[in-house]
Amino acid sequence: MVCFKNMEVTNMFDAVKIKDECVQWIRDFFEENGKGCNAVLGISGGKDSSVAAALCVEALGKDRVVGVLMPCGTQHDIDMAYLLVNHLGIKHYEVNIEAAIEGLKSAIPEELELSTQANTNLPPRIRMSTLYAVSQSVNGRVVNTCNLSEDWVGYSTRYGDAAGDFSPMSNLTVQEIKEIGRVLGLPDVLVDKVPIDGLCGKTDEDNLGFTYAELDRYIRTGEIEDMAKKARIDDLHKKNLFKLQLMPAFKPNI
Repeated sequence: MVCFKNMEVTNMFDAVKIKDECVQWIRDFFEENGKGCNAVLGISGGKDSSVAAALCVEALGKDRVVGVLMPCGTQHDIDMAYLLVNHLGIKHYEVNIEAAIEGLKSAIPEELELSTQANTNLPPRIRMSTLYAVSQSVNGRVVNTCNLSEDWVGYSTRYGDAAGDFSPMSNLTVQEIKEIGRVLGLPDVLVDKVPIDGLCGKTDEDNLGFTYAELDRYIRTGEIEDMAKKARIDDLHKKNLFKLQLMPAFKPNI
């Protein structure tokens, strides 16, 4: 996890430099962990999947990037996902996960009532299973599309969108990813799309209780004016650190 840095979020960040370094990092990863393999990622039409896909295209070429669109029933903004894959010219598949989710729910014994949290996190976990099914069928490596801002406050689903084989953006804040998206020439409508969690229909910032701009500034500089928001960010960060750590494993004294 990245700690506070003495840098201004908007003025000191060199998007071109970081983009180029990330592209090279992706190339190095594939050279060492899957030479000739394809990058496979879920495409939602939001900034994270858009920037991750564009980085992989620049690193590997569009013929080695595969997008997977995974609506659950009807997705009102799926046109944004198609805008991205068509803009990048990448191969893509649409897999509707509604039947898989309903099938699993129907298989749960009646005496076991799924919690609200279980129901909320089921779609992203089914999506990750779908990504790995596609990836293992196309000689792929799964791209994790999480960013530092979301990870900082645990705004991801463990073994769902938090999973993957490599993570190009987990040490970059939302504001930094937006700047990289502009450098990559992505359409503004994708870069500036208001993030909605896709789980309960609310925006990320509505759920969190603070803006990403406030969070990003706090992460990078430690500065924040609203002490109530500081306390909430610190509490979320502490509670969700386990998501960013390896699974605890017993080590026998043998």
